[in-house]
Amino acid sequence: MANDLIPVQIIESKIYYIRNTKVMLDLDLANLYDVPTKRLNEAVKRNIERFPEDFMFQLTKNEWENLRSQIATANPNVSKIRSLPYVFTEYGTLMLSNILNSKKAINVSIQIIRVFDKLKQYAISQNELAGRIDNLEKAFINYAKENNKDKAEMQRAINYLLDITKPSKIGFKTDN
Repeated sequence: MANDLIPVQIIESKIYYIRNTKVMLDLDLANLYDVPTKRLNEAVKRNIERFPEDFMFQLTKNEWENLRSQIATANPNVSKIRSLPYVFTEYGTLMLSNILNSKKAINVSIQIIRVFDKLKQYAISQNELAGRIDNLEKAFINYAKENNKDKAEMQRAINYLLDITKPSKIGFKTDN
């Protein structure tokens, strides 16, 4: 299994946000599973009852054009596509490992699920951080109001502190 590990960054770079959902393209999944895209889609069509709309859907022409403009330079396989691609959600990628039924498909699916989970945890932590910042901002405003402090004056003081604590320039000087 160690030989089959795919770097997390590669999997992360193949996850896109479409229709408010994180998804992966059929061609990227086929590459990861080491099967031709055509064969992957054939296996899906033979087992279509396993892939409801929240597991897999086909991109519209507009969605594909928008996505293609973002990834065309990064993915050489994009120009080879003849029909609109399918995309798979986290659950769709898991279902793919069941129908492809190979050791590699199982191992890659486990990795993909772990990356999706990591992205979920990151999003949760960012939401928590945003909430904490909002709370600090409210507390700051309340403090300014309660103590009759000028908010602009306090902001200038904060900016001054930020300026004087900036790190010095990194690098070296050369004499001319």
